[in-house]
Amino acid sequence: MTTAYDAWIGREEERTQRILAPAVQAMAATLDLKDAPAAGEPLPPGWQWLFFNPAAPRRELGVDGHPKRGGFLPPIELPRRMWAGSRLRYLSDLPVDAEATRRSRIVKVENKVGKRGSLWFVTVEHTTTCEGRACIVEEQDIVYREATPPGAAPAPAPQRHDGEAQWGRAFEPDTTLLFRYSALTFNGHRIHYDQSYARDEEGYPDLVVHGPLTATLLQQLAVEQGGGKRLARFEFRGVSPLFVSRAFRLEGQAMADGTLALWARGPDGELAMSATAAFG
Repeated sequence: MTTAYDAWIGREEERTQRILAPAVQAMAATLDLKDAPAAGEPLPPGWQWLFFNPAAPRRELGVDGHPKRGGFLPPIELPRRMWAGSRLRYLSDLPVDAEATRRSRIVKVENKVGKRGSLWFVTVEHTTTCEGRACIVEEQDIVYREATPPGAAPAPAPQRHDGEAQWGRAFEPDTTLLFRYSALTFNGHRIHYDQSYARDEEGYPDLVVHGPLTATLLQQLAVEQGGGKRLARFEFRGVSPLFVSRAFRLEGQAMADGTLALWARGPDGELAMSATAAFG
Protein backbone atom coordinates (compact mmCIF):
# COMPACT_ATOMS: atom_id res chain seq x y z
CA MET A 1 0.00 0.00 0.00
CA THR A 2 1.33 3.42 -0.94
CA THR A 3 1.68 5.82 1.99
CA ALA A 4 2.49 9.49 2.38
CA TYR A 5 5.94 8.57 3.69
CA ASP A 6 7.14 6.18 0.98
CA ALA A 7 9.58 8.83 -0.24
CA TRP A 8 11.55 8.33 2.99
CA ILE A 9 12.18 4.62 2.32
CA GLY A 10 15.79 4.19 1.29
CA ARG A 11 16.88 7.52 2.79
CA GLU A 12 20.33 7.32 4.37
CA GLU A 13 22.52 9.26 6.74
CA GLU A 14 26.04 8.64 8.03
CA ARG A 15 27.79 9.63 11.27
CA THR A 16 31.43 9.12 12.21
CA GLN A 17 32.53 9.26 15.83
CA ARG A 18 35.29 8.03 18.11
CA ILE A 19 34.23 5.45 20.70
CA LEU A 20 35.47 7.69 23.48
CA ALA A 21 36.97 5.99 26.54
CA PRO A 22 35.59 8.62 28.98
CA ALA A 23 32.02 7.87 27.82
CA VAL A 24 32.68 4.15 28.26
CA GLN A 25 34.04 4.76 31.77
CA ALA A 26 30.97 6.84 32.60
CA MET A 27 28.70 4.03 31.40
CA ALA A 28 30.52 1.53 33.61
CA ALA A 29 30.03 3.87 36.57
CA THR A 30 26.35 4.31 35.69
CA LEU A 31 25.84 0.54 35.75
CA ASP A 32 27.91 0.30 38.96
CA LEU A 33 30.48 -1.97 37.31
CA LYS A 34 33.90 -2.39 38.92
CA ASP A 35 35.91 -2.05 35.70
CA ALA A 36 35.44 -0.34 32.34
CA PRO A 37 36.85 -1.65 29.06
CA ALA A 38 40.19 0.00 28.29
CA ALA A 39 41.25 1.52 24.98
CA GLY A 40 41.51 -1.21 22.35
CA GLU A 41 39.24 -3.63 24.21
CA PRO A 42 35.81 -4.59 22.80
CA LEU A 43 32.86 -2.35 23.54
CA PRO A 44 30.24 -4.38 25.48
CA PRO A 45 26.98 -5.21 23.66
CA GLY A 46 24.43 -2.41 23.90
CA TRP A 47 27.00 0.24 24.74
CA GLN A 48 27.12 1.32 21.07
CA TRP A 49 23.85 3.17 21.82
CA LEU A 50 25.91 5.79 23.66
CA PHE A 51 27.25 6.97 20.31
CA PHE A 52 26.05 8.38 16.96
CA ASN A 53 23.04 10.11 18.52
CA PRO A 54 21.71 13.35 16.97
CA ALA A 55 22.59 16.60 18.74
CA ALA A 56 19.71 18.83 17.71
CA PRO A 57 19.85 22.45 18.95
CA ARG A 58 17.36 23.27 21.70
CA ARG A 59 15.32 25.44 19.30
CA GLU A 60 14.77 22.36 17.13
CA LEU A 61 13.29 20.17 19.87
CA GLY A 62 9.64 19.21 20.15
CA VAL A 63 7.58 19.56 23.31
CA ASP A 64 8.51 15.98 24.28
CA GLY A 65 12.25 16.76 24.18
CA HIS A 66 12.89 14.77 20.99
CA PRO A 67 14.09 16.52 17.82
CA LYS A 68 11.15 17.92 15.87
CA ARG A 69 9.61 15.82 13.10
CA GLY A 70 11.28 15.75 9.71
CA GLY A 71 14.91 15.52 8.68
CA PHE A 72 16.18 11.96 8.35
CA LEU A 73 13.08 10.33 9.84
CA PRO A 74 9.71 10.92 8.16
CA PRO A 75 7.62 13.82 9.58
CA ILE A 76 4.94 11.63 11.14
CA GLU A 77 2.69 13.95 13.10
CA LEU A 78 1.51 11.52 15.79
CA PRO A 79 2.73 13.00 19.09
CA ARG A 80 4.04 9.92 20.91
CA ARG A 81 7.03 7.92 19.75
CA MET A 82 9.11 5.15 21.25
CA TRP A 83 11.80 2.63 20.46
CA ALA A 84 9.80 -0.61 20.26
CA GLY A 85 12.57 -3.14 19.69
CA SER A 86 15.61 -4.18 17.67
CA ARG A 87 17.30 -7.11 15.98
CA LEU A 88 21.09 -7.01 16.29
CA ARG A 89 23.98 -8.93 14.77
CA TYR A 90 27.40 -8.53 16.36
CA LEU A 91 29.82 -9.38 13.54
CA SER A 92 33.13 -8.07 14.86
CA ASP A 93 34.49 -6.32 17.94
CA LEU A 94 34.12 -2.53 18.10
CA PRO A 95 37.23 -1.35 20.01
CA VAL A 96 37.10 1.38 22.62
CA ASP A 97 38.80 4.59 21.43
CA ALA A 98 38.59 3.57 17.76
CA GLU A 99 36.94 5.76 15.14
CA ALA A 100 33.75 4.19 13.80
CA THR A 101 31.05 5.06 11.29
CA ARG A 102 27.35 4.29 11.48
CA ARG A 103 25.34 4.34 8.27
CA SER A 104 21.58 4.43 8.79
CA ARG A 105 18.95 3.58 6.18
CA ILE A 106 15.16 3.64 6.41
CA VAL A 107 13.96 0.25 5.18
CA LYS A 108 10.24 0.31 5.97
CA VAL A 109 7.41 2.69 6.90
CA GLU A 110 3.99 1.19 7.57
CA ASN A 111 0.70 2.14 9.18
CA LYS A 112 -1.39 -0.08 11.46
CA VAL A 113 -4.47 0.45 13.58
CA GLY A 114 -4.30 -0.75 17.18
CA LYS A 115 -6.76 -0.84 20.05
CA ARG A 116 -5.89 2.75 20.97
CA GLY A 117 -5.77 4.28 17.51
CA SER A 118 -3.41 4.73 14.58
CA LEU A 119 0.20 3.52 14.74
CA TRP A 120 3.09 4.15 12.38
CA PHE A 121 6.11 1.84 12.40
CA VAL A 122 9.46 2.97 10.98
CA THR A 123 12.26 0.41 10.63
CA VAL A 124 15.80 1.76 10.38
CA GLU A 125 18.86 -0.36 9.59
CA HIS A 126 22.06 0.82 11.28
CA THR A 127 25.41 -0.60 10.13
CA THR A 128 28.42 0.30 12.27
CA THR A 129 31.86 -0.15 10.71
CA CYS A 130 35.41 0.25 11.96
CA GLU A 131 38.60 0.09 9.88
CA GLY A 132 36.61 -1.08 6.87
CA ARG A 133 34.84 -3.99 8.55
CA ALA A 134 31.22 -4.28 9.63
CA CYS A 135 30.97 -4.63 13.41
CA ILE A 136 27.26 -4.29 14.24
CA VAL A 137 24.12 -4.46 12.09
CA GLU A 138 20.87 -3.46 13.77
CA GLU A 139 17.29 -3.22 12.60
CA GLN A 140 15.52 -0.76 14.90
CA ASP A 141 11.74 -0.41 15.12
CA ILE A 142 10.35 3.03 16.03
CA VAL A 143 6.62 3.36 16.70
CA TYR A 144 4.56 6.56 16.55
CA ARG A 145 1.15 6.63 18.22
CA GLU A 146 -1.68 8.96 19.08
CA ALA A 147 -1.88 10.72 22.43
CA THR A 148 -4.20 9.19 25.01
CA PRO A 149 -7.19 11.56 25.24
CA PRO A 150 -8.06 13.03 28.65
CA GLY A 151 -10.51 10.86 30.54
CA ALA A 152 -9.81 7.78 28.43
CA ALA A 153 -10.06 4.42 30.13
CA PRO A 154 -6.66 3.16 31.27
CA ALA A 155 -4.99 0.47 29.22
CA PRO A 156 -5.62 -3.07 30.47
CA ALA A 157 -3.12 -4.20 33.08
CA PRO A 158 -0.40 -6.39 31.54
CA GLN A 159 -0.66 -10.07 32.28
CA ARG A 160 1.76 -11.82 34.59
CA HIS A 161 4.66 -13.50 32.83
CA ASP A 162 4.74 -17.24 33.47
CA GLY A 163 8.30 -17.92 32.21
CA GLU A 164 10.35 -20.24 34.42
CA ALA A 165 13.71 -18.58 35.07
CA GLN A 166 16.86 -20.65 35.49
CA TRP A 167 18.76 -17.57 36.68
CA GLY A 168 18.14 -13.92 37.26
CA ARG A 169 18.57 -10.96 39.54
CA ALA A 170 16.70 -7.94 40.80
CA PHE A 171 17.42 -4.44 39.57
CA GLU A 172 16.10 -1.19 41.02
CA PRO A 173 16.32 1.92 38.82
CA ASP A 174 16.64 5.27 40.57
CA THR A 175 16.39 8.84 39.30
CA THR A 176 20.17 9.27 39.14
CA LEU A 177 20.50 6.21 36.91
CA LEU A 178 17.85 7.53 34.51
CA PHE A 179 19.44 10.99 34.48
CA ARG A 180 22.91 9.61 33.77
CA TYR A 181 21.69 7.30 31.00
CA SER A 182 19.74 10.14 29.36
CA ALA A 183 22.87 12.29 29.49
CA LEU A 184 25.17 9.58 28.12
CA THR A 185 22.84 8.88 25.18
CA PHE A 186 21.92 12.58 24.71
CA ASN A 187 18.28 11.53 25.01
CA GLY A 188 16.06 14.53 25.75
CA HIS A 189 12.79 12.58 25.96
CA ARG A 190 11.11 14.09 29.00
CA ILE A 191 9.42 10.87 30.16
CA HIS A 192 12.79 9.84 31.63
CA TYR A 193 13.47 12.90 33.82
CA ASP A 194 10.41 15.21 33.96
CA GLN A 195 7.93 13.58 36.31
CA SER A 196 5.08 16.04 35.77
CA TYR A 197 5.40 15.73 31.99
CA ALA A 198 5.51 11.92 32.14
CA ARG A 199 2.44 11.84 34.38
CA ASP A 200 0.30 14.72 33.12
CA GLU A 201 1.11 14.73 29.40
CA GLU A 202 1.85 11.12 28.54
CA GLY A 203 -0.21 9.39 31.21
CA TYR A 204 2.51 7.39 32.94
CA PRO A 205 2.45 6.96 36.74
CA ASP A 206 6.12 7.96 37.07
CA LEU A 207 9.41 8.36 35.20
CA VAL A 208 9.93 5.66 32.56
CA VAL A 209 13.02 3.44 32.40
CA HIS A 210 14.69 3.66 28.97
CA GLY A 211 13.99 0.63 26.80
CA PRO A 212 17.58 0.40 25.49
CA LEU A 213 18.87 0.54 29.08
CA THR A 214 16.80 -2.54 29.92
CA ALA A 215 17.99 -4.19 26.69
CA THR A 216 21.61 -3.41 27.64
CA LEU A 217 21.11 -5.04 31.04
CA LEU A 218 19.64 -8.14 29.39
CA GLN A 219 22.64 -8.34 27.05
CA GLN A 220 24.94 -8.07 30.05
CA LEU A 221 23.04 -10.97 31.64
CA ALA A 222 23.33 -13.00 28.43
CA VAL A 223 27.11 -12.47 28.29
CA GLU A 224 27.43 -13.54 31.93
CA GLN A 225 25.56 -16.78 31.16
CA GLY A 226 27.36 -17.41 27.85
CA GLY A 227 30.30 -19.27 29.34
CA GLY A 228 32.86 -17.03 27.67
CA LYS A 229 31.23 -17.25 24.23
CA ARG A 230 30.87 -14.13 22.12
CA LEU A 231 27.37 -12.68 21.74
CA ALA A 232 26.49 -12.92 18.03
CA ARG A 233 22.78 -12.06 17.86
CA PHE A 234 20.36 -10.32 20.14
CA GLU A 235 16.73 -9.41 19.61
CA PHE A 236 14.42 -7.57 21.98
CA ARG A 237 10.87 -6.25 22.06
CA GLY A 238 9.40 -3.84 24.57
CA VAL A 239 6.07 -5.05 25.96
CA SER A 240 5.16 -2.81 28.89
CA PRO A 241 7.00 0.09 30.59
CA LEU A 242 9.10 -0.07 33.73
CA PHE A 243 9.21 2.83 36.18
CA VAL A 244 11.70 4.52 38.45
CA SER A 245 12.13 3.26 42.03
CA ARG A 246 10.20 0.06 41.27
CA ALA A 247 12.48 -2.98 41.30
CA PHE A 248 12.18 -5.41 38.40
CA ARG A 249 13.87 -8.69 37.57
CA LEU A 250 16.22 -9.64 34.74
CA GLU A 251 15.75 -13.34 34.06
CA GLY A 252 16.37 -16.06 31.51
CA GLN A 253 16.69 -19.69 30.61
CA ALA A 254 18.81 -21.77 28.23
CA MET A 255 17.01 -23.26 25.24
CA ALA A 256 17.62 -26.65 23.63
CA ASP A 257 19.13 -25.06 20.51
CA GLY A 258 21.82 -23.25 22.52
CA THR A 259 20.16 -19.85 22.50
CA LEU A 260 18.98 -17.99 25.57
CA ALA A 261 15.47 -16.73 26.21
CA LEU A 262 15.60 -13.57 28.31
CA TRP A 263 13.08 -11.19 29.78
CA ALA A 264 12.53 -8.33 32.18
CA ARG A 265 9.75 -9.07 34.65
CA GLY A 266 8.05 -6.06 36.21
CA PRO A 267 7.33 -5.63 39.94
CA ASP A 268 3.86 -7.12 39.57
CA GLY A 269 5.14 -10.09 37.60
CA GLU A 270 4.29 -8.58 34.22
CA LEU A 271 6.40 -9.05 31.10
CA ALA A 272 8.15 -5.75 30.39
CA MET A 273 10.63 -6.88 27.71
CA SER A 274 11.29 -10.15 25.91
CA ALA A 275 14.59 -11.03 24.22
CA THR A 276 16.62 -13.82 22.68
CA ALA A 277 20.40 -14.18 22.50
CA ALA A 278 22.66 -16.44 20.44
CA PHE A 279 26.41 -16.96 20.56
CA GLY A 280 28.99 -17.56 17.88
